[in-house]
Amino acid sequence: MTTAFTLRPYRADDEDAAIGLWLRTWRLAYPAIDFDKRVDWWRERWRGELVPSAEIIVAETSGGMIGFVTIDKAGYLDQLVVEPEHWGWGVAEALVDEVKLRSPDEITLKVNADNYRAIKFYRRHGFAVTGEETNSSGRPVLNMLWRPA
Repeated sequence: MTTAFTLRPYRADDEDAAIGLWLRTWRLAYPAIDFDKRVDWWRERWRGELVPSAEIIVAETSGGMIGFVTIDKAGYLDQLVVEPEHWGWGVAEALVDEVKLRSPDEITLKVNADNYRAIKFYRRHGFAVTGEETNSSGRPVLNMLWRPA
């Protein structure tokens, strides 16, 4: 089932909804990791790093926020988060299309190497793997790049 959603710029009063959405999606993606213990760290990172330096686009329905994406001035996509109940609605696609408009020359990102769903999604949308590294949690990640055809 598809329901209409809209995209809009992030507002300061979106913080709790964005952090809650981040927490729900990461709990589902990696149930063995205790993300509840990471919420304070994430809130600090959100306030101190992402909000000041990235453009954040929110996807919402009449029921509230169902997704968001962040893109900084250098074209780095740090977060693409969509509520699992809304996967398959075209939300992630719409958010990626928006960041392509805001960073039309190049977008880079890092994705956990075992997040096969996300890797498949990004490849479908023109991203290519450009390298591998280990993140601060010791998990392998893939570096990905999108450039217009």
